[in-house]
Amino acid sequence: MTFDDTSHPVDGAVETAQPSLLVFDVNETLSDMSSITALFEDVGLPGHLAATWFAGLLRDGFALTVTGANPSFAGLASDSLGALLQGVAPDVDDATTHVLSGFAMLPLHADVADGIRALQDLDLRLVTLSNGATAVAQGLLERNGLLDAFEGLLSVQDAPAWKPAASAYRYALETCQVPAAYGMLVAVHPWDIHGAHQAGLRTAWVNRTGGRYPQTMHPADLEVTSLTALARILTDARGQVE
Repeated sequence: MTFDDTSHPVDGAVETAQPSLLVFDVNETLSDMSSITALFEDVGLPGHLAATWFAGLLRDGFALTVTGANPSFAGLASDSLGALLQGVAPDVDDATTHVLSGFAMLPLHADVADGIRALQDLDLRLVTLSNGATAVAQGLLERNGLLDAFEGLLSVQDAPAWKPAASAYRYALETCQVPAAYGMLVAVHPWDIHGAHQAGLRTAWVNRTGGRYPQTMHPADLEVTSLTALARILTDARGQVE
C-alpha cells in the first residue's frame, strides 16, 4: 500500500495502522546524509562514493553480525573509510575524522520535524533504534528541538546484535515492555523493514525517493512518502475505529 500527502487509507490499512510504539531507524530515516558527499570531496574522494561507502559499512556490519559479533559502528566506519583514503589523503587519520565528524552535524529530512510532532500528538510512544551510537541520535534530535518527543534512544550497542537480526528488535520491545504486535518500525531501508517483520513488528517504509521495494523482501505494512503522511494515515485510521 502506498500513501502520499494527499491520499487516504485503503482497505486493510486500518488493521495494520494501530501501533502503540513507533521504533525509528535514525541514519537516513531521520537524518539527511546527503551532506556527506561534500565531505568526501573535501578529502579528495569522489562525492558519489559516499553512498557506496555507507552501503559497504552496513554490509560489513551485517557480515560480522551473522558470525556472532556485535561490532562498533564507529569502528567499522573509521576502518572502512581509512581504507578508501589510503593513497588519496596526505593524512588518513585527519581526513577520516573530518568525514566522520559530519555525522555529528547531519540535518533532518524536511518532513521529519512536523511528522514527529504530529505523531507525538497522537500520544504514541516514540523511540529510536539505530545500528549507530546513541550519541548520534541524541545530537540530531537535540539540535532540532525534538528530543522531548522520544521516550528513549536505543542502540544495538546494548542489544545482542545489529539490525536486522531479530534480537535487535526484541531488545527494543523488551526495553519498552511492548508486545511485538503493538510495535511498528519506521525506516527507509527495506532490509530493516524485512528484519522487523521477521521479529513480529508491523512496519512502515518511508519511500521519499519513489524507489521500488525489493521483491525478495517482505513488504511493509504501510508505504509512505513522508513522516507527515504516516501521521495523517495513523490519525485517519484511529478515527475510523473510535
